[in-house]
Amino acid sequence: MKQAKVNPYSAVFFGVIAVSFSSLFVKLSDANSFTIAFYRLFITFMLLLPIGWKEKITGLREITFRDGLLACLSGVFLAVHFVVWFTSLEYTSVASSVVLVTTQPIWVVIGSYIFFGEKIGFKALAGGAIALLGGIMIGVGDFETGGTALIGDILALAGAVAVSGYLIIGRRIRSRVGLPVYTLLAYGSSSIILGITTAAVEMPFYPYPQHEWALFFGLAFVCTVLGHTVFNWTLRYIQASVVAIAILGEPLGAILWAAVFLGENPTPQQLISGAIIILGLYIFTKYSKQDSPAESINR
Repeated sequence: MKQAKVNPYSAVFFGVIAVSFSSLFVKLSDANSFTIAFYRLFITFMLLLPIGWKEKITGLREITFRDGLLACLSGVFLAVHFVVWFTSLEYTSVASSVVLVTTQPIWVVIGSYIFFGEKIGFKALAGGAIALLGGIMIGVGDFETGGTALIGDILALAGAVAVSGYLIIGRRIRSRVGLPVYTLLAYGSSSIILGITTAAVEMPFYPYPQHEWALFFGLAFVCTVLGHTVFNWTLRYIQASVVAIAILGEPLGAILWAAVFLGENPTPQQLISGAIIILGLYIFTKYSKQDSPAESINR
């Protein structure tokens, strides 16, 4: 059985850097969360549509109805994730929102165990717990107990649950469904759901100034093609919980970009928390490799 041509753990690290720009792009945009989410997925879908077209046609003919339905369901979870998370950034800070949305490892580990019986060794789990603790510490000083910030916190937490469903389903069917077909169905169904929802709530699709279109494209290409699509590729080789906990590194990048472009400078507490996250990720990655299933060739 052949191994992946690219180290999947290195690919996850690259993807984390890419997705860390998400909160910055959303904060810089003046568009509503429904429209932002729609264009992020729709532009991504259009960018990836021509790639591997022959393989997509062959894959669509071979895929079972159940796997096709699951791929579309993962797209629904992704659509929900983007809408509620983007909305949360309208009510609370980047630090609080990103920290709460990265509690996803808790839900992924629980869901993977309940539905698929996937387990993680104690040492790897301890590393994940350390990283999660560091992530919580980043935003704890910024949490508020009421008002609009509380609404944002709840929405960010809902986004974490939604993206966990997306990762769990992706991990289950990526062992059988090639990446081109999976992204076609997941991103396609997500775009349709978001398009219908945006129209239903009467949010405008246009006109927008050029800088808004640049932000839409950045969210699609940088954060989704180079971020989420890379994660989807790695799900064929490593457990969803590995990907989910690695994404805990996203707050580090998000806080850095917020400091540089938004003037939200990190506090000493956030810097210390970042070091804790890196330590936790190192421990988790080191020991999770021993627990991951055997690698298989990507189609």
